[in-house]
Amino acid sequence: MKRRLLQPLWFILAVLFLVEAWLWEHLEPWVARLVAAIPLRELKAWTTERVAHLSPPLALVVFVVPLIPLYPFKLFALWLIATQHFVAGIVAFALAQFVGLGLIAFIFDVTKPKLMQMAWFRRVYEFVLTVKAKAHEIVAPVMAAIRARIQAVFGEGDGPVQRLLRKAMQFRKRIRATR
Repeated sequence: MKRRLLQPLWFILAVLFLVEAWLWEHLEPWVARLVAAIPLRELKAWTTERVAHLSPPLALVVFVVPLIPLYPFKLFALWLIATQHFVAGIVAFALAQFVGLGLIAFIFDVTKPKLMQMAWFRRVYEFVLTVKAKAHEIVAPVMAAIRARIQAVFGEGDGPVQRLLRKAMQFRKRIRATR
């Protein structure tokens, strides 16, 4: 009984986790291009050189500290949404997420070798990868059903949308023929 009640919660958490993972995977290359377009190569080289001389725990501080200022901004965005400034709140939150993603991608790329030297961090990293795989496993059947439904409606073959489009094209041809 308890497991059945928790199933929707796990599904929602899996979807949220996968959305974050998807954003990371799909936006990180854009952020990398943006970083490459802005003259930040020198900053990255300088940061990489400095992090190389740090201990792994100090590299963790370098990884975490730049993200702290984003949380008040995210809270402000949530306050905007709560006070019915939906568009401004959503834009502010999306901007904070994008900046946070960029910072995480940039800093994680620089600090990852040092962070992976800490056994606990490596275990957490592997755990996150395991959770991501489990989230895919939980969401996969629902996504497959959604894809099948979309394929049935919009896909190849003789679905209802194709029949409707065919009739609309035939109707259009008849109208043109009468002109």
